[in-house]
Amino acid sequence: MASSDGRRRRALAGAALVATALLGACSGGGEAGGNGQAGGKGKGGGQPPQVGFVTLKPTDAALVTELAGRVTAFESSDVRPQVTGLIRRRFFTEGAIVRQGQPLYEIDPRLYRAAANEAQANLASARAQQEAARILADRYRPLAEIEAISKQDYTNALAQSRQATAAVAQTRAQLDTARINLRFTTVPAPISGRIGRSLFTVGALVSATQTDPLAQIQRLDPIFVDIQQSAADLLSLRRSLSRQGLVPASAAVRLKLEDGSDYGRTGTVEFSEALVNTETGTVTLRARFPNPQGLLLPGMFVRASFTQAIDTRAFLVPQQAVSRDPRGQATVMIVGPDNKVVQKTVRADRAQGAAWVVTQGLNPGDRIIVQGLNAQLRPGTVVQPVPANSPQRVAPPQQQDGAKGEAKNGATKSGGGSN
Repeated sequence: MASSDGRRRRALAGAALVATALLGACSGGGEAGGNGQAGGKGKGGGQPPQVGFVTLKPTDAALVTELAGRVTAFESSDVRPQVTGLIRRRFFTEGAIVRQGQPLYEIDPRLYRAAANEAQANLASARAQQEAARILADRYRPLAEIEAISKQDYTNALAQSRQATAAVAQTRAQLDTARINLRFTTVPAPISGRIGRSLFTVGALVSATQTDPLAQIQRLDPIFVDIQQSAADLLSLRRSLSRQGLVPASAAVRLKLEDGSDYGRTGTVEFSEALVNTETGTVTLRARFPNPQGLLLPGMFVRASFTQAIDTRAFLVPQQAVSRDPRGQATVMIVGPDNKVVQKTVRADRAQGAAWVVTQGLNPGDRIIVQGLNAQLRPGTVVQPVPANSPQRVAPPQQQDGAKGEAKNGATKSGGGSN
């Protein structure tokens, strides 16, 4: 009996302890809940996030196009022989600058000099025959008038005089031809420029009908760059120029060489071809560049960038303000009415410096958020807008409250010590 009574008392005591613990836990939970609600009110009553913005206004944005190009000589001419013969001498140094009319080769002139001398002798003979025929016709004229000779004899003498005159003209033309061929034995430079290597040496037989030139001369200053532009892009540009806000620009062209360096001089677009290449679907634009140092050589590949038009209604938006959605569309955050964040989809196809060129989706006066952008900034959020790059004081409230509490505790301890 005594042992059973002891067990009963121990069970009652354990139940009382459990009840006391439960009451304490309920009391502590109520206090924790009260503290959480107070903290929630403090958080909800804080200041809205501060963001920096820039106000947009339309500006001029250049429509810059970068295309591949190939260098072409300003003038190019083949040095070809006009007569047949052996090359006796060469008067130039390969790779040197030659002037128009400068002698380059000499072809053996002996046969052509003999032909010229023969033609000159034939001309003298023809003139003698012309003189004899003219005198005979003059003598027959009065005799025919008095019928001392038949009129047919006078007619024949007059015809022979005229034939002799024609023969003189023919032999004079032959003499001119012979003299021209004699001058062709000296081959001159057709244009001024830099001459290449000689394809024929002294002693080689050349002819006026051969396919290979003796040498080639190219004028390299100034020089052309042929730029290939897609016909579709050119059509789009012309359609864009027909709408308001886009005006044509004087196309000053800049070059980037094959090694990635910039060519220090600018050129201008001379013309655009009026036909499309059926194989490539491109239109050729020709630009002219100064080339005093001979850095650009024919056949060299380059990258040409130039302004084809200027958009007078574009907006330059800092790049950090533009983001892309999963579909790749550009979006920006602006400060809307009542300082609420509004998200807008814009068209930003190209960059200019440190800014995107936005052509659609924005209006003058929009306040674009460029500072304070983070994942928690969503459309509809109320913000405190300030101009971009404004100085801001960063002092967390928790640190200030803690500092005040430590200062108060220190003062209390100091007072208690004095008492």
